[in-house]
Amino acid sequence: MAEMRNEALAAWMKAHEMSAAGLAQAVNDAIRGLTGRPGATSERTVFRWLSGENQWPQERQRLALQIVSGRAATDLGFVPRAKKHATPTSSEDSVHRRRFVRAATGATAAVAAPLLTAGARPSRVGTSDVLRLREEVETLVELDAQHGGHAALERDALAGASNAIRLQKLATTHRVRQRLFALAADFTATAAWSMIDAGKLGDAGRCLDRALTLAGMAQDPDMTMQVWNLRAMLARQRGDYAEAVAAAQAAQSTTIARRSPVHASLAHARTAIGLAHFGDHRSALRSLGRAEDALSAADLVDPLPTWMAFYGPAELYSITAIVRDVVGQPEESEAASYRALAALPEVYRRNRANATIHLALAQLHQGDVEQAVATSGEVFSIMAGTRIPGRMRRALGDFQRDLFTLAPSARVAQEWADRYRIEWSTP
Repeated sequence: MAEMRNEALAAWMKAHEMSAAGLAQAVNDAIRGLTGRPGATSERTVFRWLSGENQWPQERQRLALQIVSGRAATDLGFVPRAKKHATPTSSEDSVHRRRFVRAATGATAAVAAPLLTAGARPSRVGTSDVLRLREEVETLVELDAQHGGHAALERDALAGASNAIRLQKLATTHRVRQRLFALAADFTATAAWSMIDAGKLGDAGRCLDRALTLAGMAQDPDMTMQVWNLRAMLARQRGDYAEAVAAAQAAQSTTIARRSPVHASLAHARTAIGLAHFGDHRSALRSLGRAEDALSAADLVDPLPTWMAFYGPAELYSITAIVRDVVGQPEESEAASYRALAALPEVYRRNRANATIHLALAQLHQGDVEQAVATSGEVFSIMAGTRIPGRMRRALGDFQRDLFTLAPSARVAQEWADRYRIEWSTP
């Protein structure tokens, strides 16, 4: 019977940028934590798992894989052996599982403790520690998606960066050290994004300076692009559109943007926003076209880095709405806003609220004041029960400014201000 490649394991390794040698080391580190002795898993062993030649690793290796990945062996594509009609839930196997799970709980706590306690001094830091730190970054990104930028998230992200920098001094290999620097950059950029979202622009700039240094030390083009992307966003929030364009063009020049169509699309889209605000409308529309072309050439099934999870067709429609409105094409902006809202999942409340603001602006700039006011009111329903982030408050402020500029005597304009002023202006 032909062997079947383990696609689930291959996909997990790709998503976590894990080589066969790196996974073997992580498994051996986990086995050491369980037994006190390093495992004997080799790069060749991992290749046999990937090819399907070995479809059910040894019990200690299975448990180590679970510690490293956070997933059961079957979720990683492994298939239990059908031996003497035994099942994975047989009595004997359950006894072994309970014994090893008890050991794993203690081992995991012992390994994870240095990642959480600044005073701890682990003797060695390997790939499994890198993976656990990455999970912490992903948790913070999820918190940001749910609650927006806030002080607790910033504090935890900066603490994570400090922890990664401390642990790199104990790295077992140069590769692990570089990945820890990349994680420090990721934590720091996460803190910077939280500050941008909350409107703390000065603090965000200092964070991004530090994140760019760490990304350079990591020699990580993906982290470098993340920082330039945020730098472009920060510059636009400050109204420094020349810097916004320069930062976005720096993002275009990164290795990852030249290699990945999705990254390239984001860099071109960010350039388009900067150019539109800078007043170079023709170049802005050209950049927007390049962003669309790059995204259409991308394989959107491939996993993206955590920080890039927000970007796809819906986000590009949202950016298109901004660019089209700024260059004086509000009808096209309105259409793009509707496309963004249709493509956005309901759970992305902030994204939906931001797209709704730009829809309202596009309607207002077409002279449809009453419809624009009604649309803008939906923002407060979408964000009900959640603090409105500083970045969104500024966008609502832009809407009010344009509302009173275009319809200074309209009754609906004054009613909008009376009804929503407290809600949108409260920090």
